[in-house]
Amino acid sequence: MEMVQCDSALSYVVLSALFSGLVIHKIIRNKVKIENSAVSCLLSLLLLEIICCCVLCSHLGLTLFILACAFYYISIPVRRMLPPQGKVVLITGCDSGFGHALAKHLDELGALVYAGVLDKKGQGAKELRRVCSPRLSIIQLDVTNPEQIKTAYNEIKSQVQDAGLWGIVHNAGVLGYMADGELLPISVYKQCMDVNFIGVVQVTKIFMPLLRKAKGRLVTISSMAGHTPIPGFAAYAASKAALSMFSAVMRQDLLKWSVKVSAIHPSGFKTNIFGSQEHWSSQDQNIQDNIMPDVKEDYGEEYLASLKDLHHTMSTVTSPDLSPVLEDVCHALLAQEPYVSYTPGQCAYLIPCLFHYFPLWVYDCFAKQTFQIHQNILPRSLRISKANNKTD
Repeated sequence: MEMVQCDSALSYVVLSALFSGLVIHKIIRNKVKIENSAVSCLLSLLLLEIICCCVLCSHLGLTLFILACAFYYISIPVRRMLPPQGKVVLITGCDSGFGHALAKHLDELGALVYAGVLDKKGQGAKELRRVCSPRLSIIQLDVTNPEQIKTAYNEIKSQVQDAGLWGIVHNAGVLGYMADGELLPISVYKQCMDVNFIGVVQVTKIFMPLLRKAKGRLVTISSMAGHTPIPGFAAYAASKAALSMFSAVMRQDLLKWSVKVSAIHPSGFKTNIFGSQEHWSSQDQNIQDNIMPDVKEDYGEEYLASLKDLHHTMSTVTSPDLSPVLEDVCHALLAQEPYVSYTPGQCAYLIPCLFHYFPLWVYDCFAKQTFQIHQNILPRSLRISKANNKTD
C-alpha cells in the first residue's frame, strides 16, 4: 500500500515538473504577462493536485489532474501579431507623454499615424515633424472641440477612403490637481470629465464608421485609478472609471461588427499629465480662492500648504520608462487576439487585486501607508480633536 502511494506521489511530482516546464516555455515564448497567465488558476491547480493525490483514487485523481493541466496550458494565449505596415491609426494627445512616444514608435514600425495634438505649433508637434517619417500626419485635435473633431474626421476620411481606419488610441487626458475630493474645485471635476470621458465619447462616435469599415481596434488609455480608489484622485479617478466602463460596454456593442476593444490601465508613469510646477501653483491658488471659510478653517493652513509638495512627490515616485505602456498598446492594436484589459507598470495588477479580492480593511491599511499624499499631516480640526482626547 505504501509503495502504491509513493508511486502515485512520484507520478504527480513528475507530471507537475513537466507541466511547469511547458507552461514557463509557452509564457516566455509568447511574452505573456504574469497577470494574463491566470495566477489564480495556477493556485487552483495546486489545490486540485493536493486533493487528487490525497483524496481521490490514483487513476481517477491523476486523470482529472492531467485534464486540468491540459486545459490550463491550452488557455495560455499565443502571441500572433499582424504586420503594422499600412495600418492607419489615430492617436489623440500626442503633444507629450504616452501619445507622443506612441506616435514615434508606431511610425518606426511602419504604421500610418495620424497624431492628434492640442497645438500644431507646439514643441511636441515640432519634434514629431523633425524625427518621424513623412508617413506621419499631424492634425489639430482638441477632443473637447466638436468642430475640430469633425474637421479631423473629414481630413482622415478623404485619405483612407474605403480602407477605413484600423485603430483609434484614446490617449488625451488631464489630471487637474491632487487634493481631497472636498477641496477640489468643481471646475477640476468638469475638466476631467470633459477631456477624459466626454472627449473620448465624441471622438469615438464621429470616427466609428471608419473603424467599423476596417474592422479595427478601439483602444482607450484609462488608469489604475479608474478601478481602484486612490486618495487625492477623486476628479481624475471618477472620469477614468467612466472611461473604463464606456470601453467595457463598447466592447460588447462592437462584437457584432468584429471591432475589438481594449483598455489600458497603467500605474504611475512620468508624463506631462501632472503639468508644470507653475500649473500646480496656479491650481493651488484656485483652491485657496474658491474654498469656503469654514472648510478652510477645518483643514488649516498647514494641511492646505502641503498640497504644493505633491507635484515633486509624484515626479519622484513615477517611472520615466514608458515602454511597458507602448508595448501593451501595440499588442492591443496588432495582436490577432488582443486582451480586453492591460495593466502596465509597477503593481498595476496587484493593487486592484488587493482592493477587489481582499477584505476592505486590508486595502485601506495598504492605501494609508502607500498613498500618503499629505506626509501624515492631519487637518487642523482633527489635530485639535486628537490633542483634546489625549488630554482627557
